[in-house]
Amino acid sequence: MKLKDLAAAIPVAGMLGNRETEITDIVTSTSLVGEGCCFICVKGFRTDGHAFAAEAAEKGASAIVMDNENFYRNFAEKHKAALKAGTLALILTDSSRHAVAMLSDKFWGHPSGELRLTGVTGTKGKTTTSLMIKKIMDTAGRRTGLVGTMYNMIGREIIPTERTTPEANVLQPLLRRMADSGVSDCVMEVSSQGLKLERVGGCVYGTCVFTNLSRDHIGETEHPDMEDYAASKAKLFRMCENGVFNADSDWFERISRDASCRIYTYGIDRDADFRAEDIVYGSDCVDYELCWPLGRFHVHVRIPGKFSVYNSLAAAAVCILEGITPETVAEGLKDIVVKGKAEIVPTGRDFTVMIDYAHNPDSFINIITTAKAFAKRVVFLFGAGGDRNRPRALMGETAASCADFTIITSDNPRTEDPAKIVADIEEGARKTGRPYICIVDRKQAICYAISNAKPGDVIILAGKGHETTQILKDRVIPFDEREVVKEALQALGK
Repeated sequence: MKLKDLAAAIPVAGMLGNRETEITDIVTSTSLVGEGCCFICVKGFRTDGHAFAAEAAEKGASAIVMDNENFYRNFAEKHKAALKAGTLALILTDSSRHAVAMLSDKFWGHPSGELRLTGVTGTKGKTTTSLMIKKIMDTAGRRTGLVGTMYNMIGREIIPTERTTPEANVLQPLLRRMADSGVSDCVMEVSSQGLKLERVGGCVYGTCVFTNLSRDHIGETEHPDMEDYAASKAKLFRMCENGVFNADSDWFERISRDASCRIYTYGIDRDADFRAEDIVYGSDCVDYELCWPLGRFHVHVRIPGKFSVYNSLAAAAVCILEGITPETVAEGLKDIVVKGKAEIVPTGRDFTVMIDYAHNPDSFINIITTAKAFAKRVVFLFGAGGDRNRPRALMGETAASCADFTIITSDNPRTEDPAKIVADIEEGARKTGRPYICIVDRKQAICYAISNAKPGDVIILAGKGHETTQILKDRVIPFDEREVVKEALQALGK
């Protein structure tokens, strides 16, 4: 695509050099720069892409986009020979982040316009709700794609992912692959950062869901306060046709206030368009009657807990609005299993081990409450990820207050000292006066939980869920909790 045609997608405050040059790709990292690409200088939390513009030019970038006028003028002066010769072009725009989204959407032919996109946003429940929607759509015979926390999918093909919502120059070619391979629908987890940083700019959505909101991403590298967090989430409902909102959430009115879409609600405790009634909670499932304006039908889900009712209710509402029959919805939900979400690990013993992705105070309460419905004692093992905005002391206080016994350990420490993270968590647990222990090594902590298990215990391994590695300061090591549990059980003998 010629640069002049591509540039029509963004506001251009200045353009120098060869407008006729052919662009071969859109990139934001110099490690990906190749001949003919367009390099966009994006200012991040730690580095500013403008500082790498010269490197991008040296590596063969045909065009460079900036939003800093001083950088633009200085760069133009230093590279005036290349600009005059037509081997390089330079563009000044008002927002590089906006440019990444709109140029990527334009370059890849607006693929979301060829798909029916469903978006799921909220602090908790995005992954499970998205997988439930995909399962129902697959059951309905639709070829469905997925963009999510655990992985991306095109039909049945699984594609690794690094973040919940990819950058626009990664997302748009993924959507293009989906459209070109015959995918009709795509279910996408949409993070607050994905919305705030315009990663989903240019996308057009059919039906979108708001699950809930809690203080999980407040900090200097994410959202400064809850209002900013909520405002970011709310953007999604100005990009879709239908909005499905959790009526039981205290943030429902704020998130829906400026919505431009049709508004539908789901819930348990308040009146809603899609409501769960006659709920029966089992040790490994939930059953309920789903009531909606055109009738009611029975839903069975093989994941325990009230949160499973909410997630499946949201998924059902979306799929009904997307034209899928109640019978197909019920069929799609009845045998769904989500790895790392209230996942029961077989032990062959008189105690239960459950793996769950819970990694914030609210999700701790949810999973512990679920386990307490059928446990004699709940043993809760968890840590906190390093280099992340997490209320560690509150996590410790919440876990110790709710569980019968708490084991504080490591999660993915990344560049931080694991012992320091554990100490931060312990600060909150200590306040409760309830029993807990700190074991920094996660494998040792799991082995301790297994070797000290009592009949009727439910041991919850929280925080890592579907993950099969652990991220340390200098390396990533294999770490599948299912295998750790297996080894711990074998060490017990018969």
